[in-house]
Amino acid sequence: MAKVRVGRVSEQIKKELSQIIQMELKDPRIGFITVTGVETTSDLSQARIYLSVLGSDEQKEATLKALASATGFLRSELGKRMKLRHTPELLFKFDSSIEYGSRIESLLDEINKGNSTK
Repeated sequence: MAKVRVGRVSEQIKKELSQIIQMELKDPRIGFITVTGVETTSDLSQARIYLSVLGSDEQKEATLKALASATGFLRSELGKRMKLRHTPELLFKFDSSIEYGSRIESLLDEINKGNSTK
């Protein structure tokens, strides 16, 4: 039963943070961000937020620094929107699965082009 609640809370955090980052966060260092996933500990004390950021490595680092400086604001907004006793600590991490998937897709395209010319 507890795992179901943790899953629901994680999905709600993902939804709310996506809205807060897109609509209310006005930092010019933050580029195009997609919240790809949220993993919450079983006691809801920490939440790892996985982000996909469009841009160069410098832009990704600047985005991560901007989010780190806005963590207090994000937690307080999250606390206002969700009915939790304690708002979890937010830890931001990059999700490289989209880049990894596109790299594999380009490699498969190269292999298919090589096979069709023979």
